[in-house]
Amino acid sequence: MLRLRGDLHTHSSVSDGRESPEEIVLTAIDKELGVIAITDHDSFLGSLKARKVVRELGVELVVVIGAEIRTEAGDILVYCSENPLERIPRNPFELVDVAREEGCLVVPAHPFDIRRKGISELVYRGRWDAIEVFNAYSDPLSNRRAVEAARVLKLPGLANSDAHVAAAIGSAYNIIEVREPSAEEVLEAIRVGRVTPVAGRPSISAVFSQAAWSIKRRIMRRNRGPSRLNYLEEGGIRYEES
Repeated sequence: MLRLRGDLHTHSSVSDGRESPEEIVLTAIDKELGVIAITDHDSFLGSLKARKVVRELGVELVVVIGAEIRTEAGDILVYCSENPLERIPRNPFELVDVAREEGCLVVPAHPFDIRRKGISELVYRGRWDAIEVFNAYSDPLSNRRAVEAARVLKLPGLANSDAHVAAAIGSAYNIIEVREPSAEEVLEAIRVGRVTPVAGRPSISAVFSQAAWSIKRRIMRRNRGPSRLNYLEEGGIRYEES
């Protein structure tokens, strides 16, 4: 078995991250990660771009196709091995069904971090594949509650950085045991529990960098005004009408 280090919750400039998918790939390689998932808000485009970069560079880095989907109940991470979902329901339980049909994994993101759109107690009602038990930017109580939920539900736990800047990538990660370095093997390892979450915190410089970027992003949004149409044209998800 190979043991790969993987950060499965990061954001690029496709949504609200600072760095481009290419820059995230280069950062992941520099930090000796074996697996990365760019999980932009409501878009698989960042991860698709990252996979293209990896193939062009010919480097050894597994890119999982991912997105952080804003459902009616809160944020859910979706991981696919090859193709992104074409149909995205806003109902979280319908999303689970659609993802399962396509062979994708569904994982509640920071489920008990309400200020960051966690699904809270609904975590006990869904047929999830794993739980994000440690998010580097969530408070300790939220993370502890997520650990307890994974224990009760007997599900694998994931630890992720939720990085929006390069400095925070890999600050929390997972040890994933695979037979070969591929997205299919990574997803299968998570399904069967061959994954160990490694909790960590971003460096002080990463925290300040992410905070500064958050402020700058809000100013940019205010100055730019509504940008939903442009976002959709760049690959954002068009939800099904409920």
